[in-house]
Amino acid sequence: MQNSQKSKQLEQANILNNQGVDAYRDGDYRRAIYLFRQSLVIKEQVLGTEDLNTATSYNNLGLIYKQTGQYDKALAYITKALYIRKKSLGRTDSATAESFNNLGTLYAKMGEKEKAIALTEQTIKIKENIIKKERIATAISYNNLAVLQEEMGHYQKALGDYKRALEINKGVFGEVHDVTQNNYQNITLLYFALHNYDEAKKYAKHLIKKEEIIKLKPININPEYQ
Repeated sequence: MQNSQKSKQLEQANILNNQGVDAYRDGDYRRAIYLFRQSLVIKEQVLGTEDLNTATSYNNLGLIYKQTGQYDKALAYITKALYIRKKSLGRTDSATAESFNNLGTLYAKMGEKEKAIALTEQTIKIKENIIKKERIATAISYNNLAVLQEEMGHYQKALGDYKRALEINKGVFGEVHDVTQNNYQNITLLYFALHNYDEAKKYAKHLIKKEEIIKLKPININPEYQ
């Protein structure tokens, strides 16, 4: 199949899918199912049955069948979508979490509470891991920004960004993790460089390997070396 023909078919499939979404929102479930199925036929022909785009159509059909009480059909389509997403994206992706959640809510409607609980717990675990990764990435960005601010001589801004990174990392890793300890060290040394010894000592108290940190006391210049 030529690329131009394939693109046109996929464009038509997406138009049908979007029309199905509009029909669903309008409460016209029969028309929505018809449009979703027409879109799916094209996607299966062009992309195959294990493409993520096809999985979106499986998911949409599954949700509308759940809405209309056709639980067997809903189960089949939502399970297909979950299988594809796990295979293509892994078990920790947000789209996979969505499928776990959809399957869990379906089992709840079907009265299978134990399965619903297990799937919902899996959904929560994935989402918590996603949030954790995002928080870690945010802390890294704050730390990188602090380094740049320090290099530019914007010391108060650098301290603020180091502290933002510290608060995130304390929540994610705890006090004794190397990442958190590095935050404490950066803040301690910057306060020391600014001759704010009281604040430096306050943050140094949290350091486990204090022997690696410069002794925090005012520096007296020896007149013999002037």
